[in-house]
Amino acid sequence: MTNANRSLPTTTAAPFGSAKARLQAITAVTALAFVAGLSGPAVTAFAAEPATPAHTAAAPNSAHATTPSQATAAAANAIAAKVTGTNPAAPKPAAAKPGAPQPAAAKPAAPKTWADITPSAADLFPQGKATGQSSFGLDADQLRNARTIVQTGQKLGLQPRAWVIALSTAMQESKLRNLGDLGAANDHDSLGLFQQRPTSGWGTPAQITNPVYAATAFYTALEGISGWQGMSVTDAAQAVQVSAFGDAYAQWEQQAGDIISGLYGYGPYAAQAKALK
Repeated sequence: MTNANRSLPTTTAAPFGSAKARLQAITAVTALAFVAGLSGPAVTAFAAEPATPAHTAAAPNSAHATTPSQATAAAANAIAAKVTGTNPAAPKPAAAKPGAPQPAAAKPAAPKTWADITPSAADLFPQGKATGQSSFGLDADQLRNARTIVQTGQKLGLQPRAWVIALSTAMQESKLRNLGDLGAANDHDSLGLFQQRPTSGWGTPAQITNPVYAATAFYTALEGISGWQGMSVTDAAQAVQVSAFGDAYAQWEQQAGDIISGLYGYGPYAAQAKALK
């Protein structure tokens, strides 16, 4: 893994953990098709929501497979519950008189997914407001890559916290650029948005440089981390990436949330996201 579009010191990452081995089974991900854009009504900015306690990034050497507290687990379950399954059957209408026209059966309401629900600040930042943040300018290509990462998380049914973790990771590793082989400037064989390595079992170079595949591979590894929903960005991202600069991921958390809000039509990236093709 490398860091922040290779603008930080080049590092040699340790071998990936067992979660990465699961990725060898991913072979057909590139066939996924995505709906254009994200849906969701415009809402007030996060600043208008109730304040949540501030938090800081966890130390890079902290345990990564931490079991979340009961409160954290309850919060994660509440967020997940926003996505509905099949709605209960509607009451049967009263029987019509013989010969009378039969009323049309009411269609059950369509289940909601995260493409239909605008995430709140609590959905994106369940641990509270991030501190010690950085940011960088985004062009259309970077924002399209960010949209792909978010849409992939939606398609996989993952809650918004996973998108924040994934975006923060890609922002640190590549500045949301789908990087190919840079020759002498390359960090070993790291490639793509997440700087994944073919020699570590992430996939072939062609797969890793496919944004949909790369995002799916990251999310697959994240889901293999016990309690990731309640972890800081530092711990969750580092558990997947195993970087020598594991505490650097958290500095992008707020901007990641702003990007997501922009894809839903509000916040500082709303206009730029709306203009994406």
